[in-house]
Amino acid sequence: MKEIIGNYQAFFSLQLDRLNERQIDIGGCEISHLACRTETGQEYLRTRERIERFCTSNIENVWNGRPISIMQLEAPLVLAAGFEVRTIELIPPVHRRVYKMGMEHFGVVIGDSVDEFSRKHRAALTGQQFQSEECEPYYITFFDDFSTVKFYRSSLLQICESQHRRVYEGFSHVEDWNFTI
Repeated sequence: MKEIIGNYQAFFSLQLDRLNERQIDIGGCEISHLACRTETGQEYLRTRERIERFCTSNIENVWNGRPISIMQLEAPLVLAAGFEVRTIELIPPVHRRVYKMGMEHFGVVIGDSVDEFSRKHRAALTGQQFQSEECEPYYITFFDDFSTVKFYRSSLLQICESQHRRVYEGFSHVEDWNFTI
């Protein structure tokens, strides 16, 4: 997987160090997903195909005007001692703002105490996204490289399954999408 998405363990370690510097301890928390961003539409398609070889499912949906894949790995990726992840969010090229290419962010499931968490760590947080009623993660952006850590009430997979009222099984892709980006 490192050949496909990059050194996810080094990325996680860097972000974990940055969180620790801000006195944010995520020990014992579930890692929702790793997000990887591609520079071109063609790279997105090639990367999607390569990652799918290691997946049990990929449900691709249109979000913010472009496809995004939520991919479930057959076996979890070990990020560090006590941390693993089974979901990869694959994102095609930037649509509006400056983002880090490659490993862009990971999500941490805080649970029902996420709002209390946000009050406790308000000074360290960059903001909150309002993507949908079920998906309002708090986040920290590290501006030296534009990478991010997001903090969720539920995992991204649980949110997607709730919104679409179905369990993510099998492989589905957005049809007839023009990847000229």
